[in-house]
Amino acid sequence: MEALLCREIGDPTVPLSSSSPIVLSHSHPVPELNSPTSVRVRVWATSVNFANYLQLLGQYQEKPSPICPGIRLFRRRGVCGERVSDLELGTRFFVPNGCDLVAAAALPVAFGTSHMALVHRAQLKAGQVLLVLGAAGGVGLSAVQIGKICGAIVIAVARRLTGVDVLYDPVGGKAMKDSMKLLKWGAKILVIGFASGEVPVIPANIALVKNWTIHGLYWGSYKIHDPRVLEDSLKELLSWLSKNLITIHISHSYRLSEANLAFAAIKDRKAIGKVMVVMETNTQPMSKF
Repeated sequence: MEALLCREIGDPTVPLSSSSPIVLSHSHPVPELNSPTSVRVRVWATSVNFANYLQLLGQYQEKPSPICPGIRLFRRRGVCGERVSDLELGTRFFVPNGCDLVAAAALPVAFGTSHMALVHRAQLKAGQVLLVLGAAGGVGLSAVQIGKICGAIVIAVARRLTGVDVLYDPVGGKAMKDSMKLLKWGAKILVIGFASGEVPVIPANIALVKNWTIHGLYWGSYKIHDPRVLEDSLKELLSWLSKNLITIHISHSYRLSEANLAFAAIKDRKAIGKVMVVMETNTQPMSKF
């Protein structure tokens, strides 16, 4: 089968070749079913995220080796272990009928992060003021939409605003520092990431005096520590998608053989929304923003 492999840490934006850090293998071994409850899936599409880019540069918190870059994908059931009884060959797993397949693949990381942060952790309420940093990115756009569904007053650019109830920050750096001046007493800070490359310092003495609650949100860790919450979150998001309550913005779509261009779009901050890789064998038109 085809697979994008990371052979060594390096710049994933260089053209794919025998000497590039990532290579496209056309003969990667098909994974074996290692238990009676295993399921092998056919990948339709996968999202490319800033975390993937950092991981290939060796700058991410987790450094598995070797890896196949990619976090979340849309899948169809391929082959199942003998104890798997609730899926049939060709099943669209998790995705309601009528949902665009590429859009469904773009949903989990960005919308999953924002849903977990705003609904589960911050428990965002109608009428509260939500300030979203980096609102043009994948997680930022999703946070804006989820904030509106929750009935919050959503602000993407703040200049002389005060009285912010919830700060959603995937950027860090100076943007976080400046935004802390806008937070009201009892506000909640959601630390999502550091797209600026700078990890901010949140003064504990100010957090104490103003009774701030600071939430760190690493979405992927829920798969290990609280998978039921993760599953419930994704089910609600897919329900919203099927009802057209949320819109998946996809600005760039590439084939697997163009993966370096996908990473370049991430590196060069060209994406407004999501960057996707669609498998070569699929013929469905690629979504565009």
